[in-house]
Amino acid sequence: MSTGPEPASSPTPSSSARSSVAGSSAVPATGSSAASFPYRLVATDLDGTLLREDFTVSGRTREALAAITAAGAAHIIVTGRGVPWTQHILDDLGYEGLAVCGQGAQVYHAGERRLLTSVTLDRQLARLAIAKTEAETGPLALAASRDGLDGAVVIGPGYQVLDGELPALFVDDLAELWAEPLNKVYIQHPELDDDALARAARATVGGLVDVVMAGAGVVEILPLGLNKATGLSLAARRLGVTAADTIAFGDMPNDIPMFAWARHGVAMANAHEELKAVADEITASNEDDGIAVVLEKLLLG
Repeated sequence: MSTGPEPASSPTPSSSARSSVAGSSAVPATGSSAASFPYRLVATDLDGTLLREDFTVSGRTREALAAITAAGAAHIIVTGRGVPWTQHILDDLGYEGLAVCGQGAQVYHAGERRLLTSVTLDRQLARLAIAKTEAETGPLALAASRDGLDGAVVIGPGYQVLDGELPALFVDDLAELWAEPLNKVYIQHPELDDDALARAARATVGGLVDVVMAGAGVVEILPLGLNKATGLSLAARRLGVTAADTIAFGDMPNDIPMFAWARHGVAMANAHEELKAVADEITASNEDDGIAVVLEKLLLG
């Protein structure tokens, strides 16, 4: 899931154990230290998955992640959020390794605070895709995520956001939306729901760009061929692990490519039905420590 341009409160630091996380060096090969855990990489979405509704990570989940890293595996966050909207969560977790952000557009080294890869959206192509979609659906409200470690989320006229603390730049002139390199564009429609809008846009411009539904009120236009699986595969290669070594957790349709790539995909109880339909397993909700439930069971063997 991705919060998209819907600002929300920052996580509250916890006194619970801080998890060890994936680093830029290779993950140790499976051996006696990892024999009690069958995967070398645990990939988790953030919103609706690792994060609870108050945008915090529970103590139980932190402890489960610490246990799997102690067993020789690594934890990697794979989120639709761009780096600027992810960094405070990584800091709270004590996360110093690789993270996949921006729906796979950004592979980020948290410890070194630098981007290892970054994919941008062709702005001319995005404007064409929006014009073609509007010809079918009527006018859309727009927002966009700028590229880079400090890239702002730019909110255009009429785009509906929630109150909160995550930074956003509100503009009256849509030209500002296109002024700098972008990772993605968010679209909203005054009448169509998220699923209907995503279907309509995909049917109209699916050969030009990718369109994903990443959360409530969050339909995104991405570079064609970009998804969480592309970013995760790049990060995994740097870590020396493969899809066969990976278990993934998610809750929204934008997690479907990650599930297809990983050996085992686990949907949260609160997940979108499209993701549940392709999941290998369904666990408890994000509010009920669904990630910890699965990891604890795997640790027991």
